[in-house]
Amino acid sequence: MNALRRAPFDLANTGRVASSIDPEAAEILFGNIDNTTVEHELNYIAEVDLAHLVMMQEAGLISADDATTLVHRINDLQGSGFAVLQGVPSPRGTFMLYESLLIFETGEQIGGMLQAGRSRNDLGATVLRLRLREELAILVRDLVDLQKALLSKAWECRAILLPAYTHYQAAQPTSLAHYFSGVAAAFDRDLETISAIFDELETCPLGAGAICGTSFPINPARTAELLGFKTTSSHSIEAIASRDVVLRLLAALSVTATTLSRLAHDFQLWTTAEFNFFHIPDEMVGISSMMPQKRNVYVLENIKGMCAVPLGAFSSAAMAQHFTPFSNSIAVGTESVKPVWGALKQFADAVKLTRLIVDLAAPVKENMDARLDKGQTGATALAEWIVQRFNLPFRQVHHEVGRMVKEVLAGNDDNLLAAMLRLHPEWVDDTLPDLSPEAIIKTLAYGAGPSPEISQSEISRLSENTEKHRERLMEKRSRWASASKALRGIAGALVRPESV
Repeated sequence: MNALRRAPFDLANTGRVASSIDPEAAEILFGNIDNTTVEHELNYIAEVDLAHLVMMQEAGLISADDATTLVHRINDLQGSGFAVLQGVPSPRGTFMLYESLLIFETGEQIGGMLQAGRSRNDLGATVLRLRLREELAILVRDLVDLQKALLSKAWECRAILLPAYTHYQAAQPTSLAHYFSGVAAAFDRDLETISAIFDELETCPLGAGAICGTSFPINPARTAELLGFKTTSSHSIEAIASRDVVLRLLAALSVTATTLSRLAHDFQLWTTAEFNFFHIPDEMVGISSMMPQKRNVYVLENIKGMCAVPLGAFSSAAMAQHFTPFSNSIAVGTESVKPVWGALKQFADAVKLTRLIVDLAAPVKENMDARLDKGQTGATALAEWIVQRFNLPFRQVHHEVGRMVKEVLAGNDDNLLAAMLRLHPEWVDDTLPDLSPEAIIKTLAYGAGPSPEISQSEISRLSENTEKHRERLMEKRSRWASASKALRGIAGALVRPESV
């Protein structure tokens, strides 16, 4: 039996409330928390505790001996993965269970001071930001990797042409460089938005207390520094009442997921036998349990389904925050936060799967070339050439080229130039336009079109931005690691040699 199970300290009696929460209600609210969850949650809390104790000792609010006793015990608990708390019922949540153990083991005089100048409210808001920044760092890294994969594919396939599509119909010639860099440009904006939210997480709410700060002369800036934050909250009510960073994050993920799902949709269409623009290798496809011929790129369906999760999470979180007081609120601080973790996990998985698809997808050039021809994708280029050559109104020429396309599709002419020669010989002189996709692409140099020069410039621009995103992420991670190392060093110096 562990120490907490045989503790004489009454965990249920808080002074104002004399009994524990109803067991059925506790089961609903706190559930059966597994060992991994206990360790994960308490690791963040313990990190905040160490920073709080260092600050309290430096401010003269707790003696060096008492701080040393608590630091030593917290280190022991972290080192053991909080084993003593594994499987112990927590009728008022994991944090209260952990605090009760510290009080039981170190005494009320010492353990009872840990929460001085602090509340579970500002602690919870701080732990949320610590956890979010770690999760978001992984996601940003994966998005940067996807961005790099898209740009690498764009450069690798810059000479491969295909039809651009509007309304699922072949439109004009473009290049894979232009398509993939276009998707990368959309992700670049998404990364900028997510990075702005990432910067919001640099503000530490610790010090706001329950809602109106504290009369203890604490130093919130010191605690923030020790935890790797850049600054502290400027308003105690806002620090406790707000979880809008969760809403902005979920909204940003929803927008990014929409871009991701559209990319997956294009790949799903283009990997059908009817298009066969890309070949996906066996390691990324599935089979039918009944139909031997099937080769299903079902991963793309998984991606699209996963991309719906952030939007659902945003809706749940936003509704949980609706019609709540601008104060500490369980609906806001707990219920509205719950959906974010699943959304982050599902979206991160979708990003990784998409990167694998992009890396492994092999273009089938001959099928793209065939569709460029059959789709009559040179029609717009021909119309623009006639307008500029003979100074005619565009709408008139648009109509006549439409007639030419109809004649070609009906089999009356072999191609658009033959149709023009028959229907409008006056538009034929010693110079005829080159309607090959390669020639057309070179002329599309205005309006950020797919000309090779424009595509190369855009790939270079986006590659530079990708590197900036990576550098910003590395700066944050380096700063957090330095702060954690410094905190461990300072806290470690408090531990008496004989107690180590």
